[in-house]
Amino acid sequence: MFAKWFPWRWLVRALARAHGLLDPLEILARLENLAQPSEVAAPIELLRAGFALHARGVINDKVIQQNLDWVWPFWVNRQFDPRDPAFVPRAFSFAQVNLSHRNWTAVGVPGCEAMAVVDPRGLVMPFWDGWSLDAWAVPLRGEALWPSRLDRCEQRLRMDGDRLAVETIARNDLATLRSLVWVEPDAAEAFCRIRYEAVMAVSGWLVIALRPFNPEGVGFVQSVALGADRKGWILDDRLRVRFDAPVERHVCSCYGAGDVAIGLLDRSPQADCRCKVGLATAAAMFPVEAGQEAEVTATVPLSADRTVKTLYPRGGPLEWSGVLQDAATMQVPDERLAFLYDAALRTVALLSPAEVYPGPYTYKRFWFRDAVLILHAMLCANLVDHARYAMGGFLRRQRPSGYFHSQSGEWDSNGQVLWLLGRYADLTGRTLSGRWIHALDRAARWIGRKLTDRRGGDPHAGLLPAGFSAEHLGTNDYYYWDDFWSVAGLDAAADLLVSHGRQRSAGACGDLAVALRDSIERSLRRSGPLRAVEGIPASPYRRMDSGAVGSLVCAYPLRVRPADDPPVRATLEFLLKFCMIDGLLFLDTSHSGRNAYLTLSIAQVLLRAGDSRFFPLVQAVAEAASPTGQWPEAIHPHTGGGCMGDGQHAWAAAEWIMMMRNMFVREESDRLILASGIPDAWLARRRAMAFGPTPTPYGPLTVRLEFQEDGTATVRWEARWRKAPPAIEIRLAGRAVTVADPQATSAAVPVAAEDERA
Repeated sequence: MFAKWFPWRWLVRALARAHGLLDPLEILARLENLAQPSEVAAPIELLRAGFALHARGVINDKVIQQNLDWVWPFWVNRQFDPRDPAFVPRAFSFAQVNLSHRNWTAVGVPGCEAMAVVDPRGLVMPFWDGWSLDAWAVPLRGEALWPSRLDRCEQRLRMDGDRLAVETIARNDLATLRSLVWVEPDAAEAFCRIRYEAVMAVSGWLVIALRPFNPEGVGFVQSVALGADRKGWILDDRLRVRFDAPVERHVCSCYGAGDVAIGLLDRSPQADCRCKVGLATAAAMFPVEAGQEAEVTATVPLSADRTVKTLYPRGGPLEWSGVLQDAATMQVPDERLAFLYDAALRTVALLSPAEVYPGPYTYKRFWFRDAVLILHAMLCANLVDHARYAMGGFLRRQRPSGYFHSQSGEWDSNGQVLWLLGRYADLTGRTLSGRWIHALDRAARWIGRKLTDRRGGDPHAGLLPAGFSAEHLGTNDYYYWDDFWSVAGLDAAADLLVSHGRQRSAGACGDLAVALRDSIERSLRRSGPLRAVEGIPASPYRRMDSGAVGSLVCAYPLRVRPADDPPVRATLEFLLKFCMIDGLLFLDTSHSGRNAYLTLSIAQVLLRAGDSRFFPLVQAVAEAASPTGQWPEAIHPHTGGGCMGDGQHAWAAAEWIMMMRNMFVREESDRLILASGIPDAWLARRRAMAFGPTPTPYGPLTVRLEFQEDGTATVRWEARWRKAPPAIEIRLAGRAVTVADPQATSAAVPVAAEDERA
């Protein structure tokens, strides 16, 4: 009651004016006027994350710019260098955030929350948002090798059996430094292991350095102490780092004395130090003889509670071979694309240890939006059990109202969950439990209650309310993205309810889907004069811009509009003409960068329409991947590094999986389309290709292409149909469609394109 009658607004305004400040309430009101009225101005979850990010940015600003003689991470060296394309002026920026090289790669084991993050120069962050370990090669005379200061180094993702590792090799004229980072579990705990190897032309030191920062900025360290056996550190009196060899020389430093790297060889040995600022640095030094290799392994226990938390029942599996044993494999004549597929499989499996995360660091939290698309890719890659376990956590997030909640004010989640449930049932042939059926019925009813009044004359009448939706689309608005997801979700719910004998509820879902479709069409007609360009904008109150890419969801993956739909085609043409930079979609809103996963959604719509322009987009996305096979959420147009979001984005990995799968087999209406995405360049090489097994609504399927000397190819399919074989069409690009005999398991098709044969 006190909050209701107390004059808060008057008090805030009075305090601001008394100190000569702008009225914050007036500023907020003007900001809200720039968006459509919404019950939630912005998801509180995103505000919390943004505050944390920029709070660190403020600390970065105070620490970095007057200490540029420190050995900083790679992104700092680039972004603070006025001669580098990544340079960001700081005059009116109160916070310094990594905006140019948001690239990193996580290593871990499937089903385990603990994972370490490695930056492009081998800096290792063992704990989420914590300190890091680096390595240097420091000769007794000559130039030291600081990997983070190098313009170039070698880095690769190693997928060796049950070990997922990142290897980094740095070189200068005097030394070569190699690191290999991986995570391995035992029955109770997970360990990050880092093996360092150094070879030097002259004698010197292999240095393992404790760094109070990470790929985002400062990560505080209050104290560091060398263990009594000289084989490890104790950090902040509790966390341990172990070495497999004793430290020959040890130095450390507090903030006031500068980075331990400054005058490293002249510093007096010191076993421990405490830094009230929280920027303690330390160097564990191991001797290296000229021309000989020195090797040291550092081990960091990752589980603070001494247990491994696993997604799987009865504690397993925690091995890559166990998770990937049934996964769809891909064989193509392009090694780069095949590597990216294998890396993407491991990314989506690693980042779904219990809940599903879009990334290992900045986005290590749950969104329904990302989770649904990631889990759908896992289903299509035949990681069915892993996806099923992860889907089990959805029910805990459904509110009594029926709303599947991850972020307040986002209205796409219910449609997405319903659609995924429908896809799960279709692709696996499994029935949903009664608990799930009850949940989806409530979720569908929530959509019906949430829709705006259809009787109004506004362009948004009958649509979902204004909301934040997919954050990359812009400020609060009546986004068609939400509505298309709801239509597809309601269609899926109707089918599922019928299959469980709930015809009345199914009929209500079907009627609601029809009404929402009608509202969308009416909205597009009413908003036509505003946009003055054909196509489907992001919302009825937006002109055509890069945010229109969100509306393509109606064609892919939802297929609620046909492949040759004129508004979809117009949207494609607009995006391809006005919104592409170097082959990738440049999203002006929010991301302000080139986007891999949205480019792949454009490629999917083109593929569905039989438009060969899809493959150059696929190639551009492949070229934009990091050496470890990862994509940040958005890519800087000049540096090629990440400029937005997480440096390893699981949504992008999921879209890559779906792109590779759909090039071999995709669904259209009541039939399967085979090989429609196989490019001429691959056909010209006459090498065998394959993908599978991948689930389809008719049963799991593996597609193979084999070549004969007479210029034909044989397309084979190995299937376990759950019912009558479906209609199958083989649509090699630029060639006549081959309609296969439903009872057959192969078909011969000409390889030469029609224009070549002519």
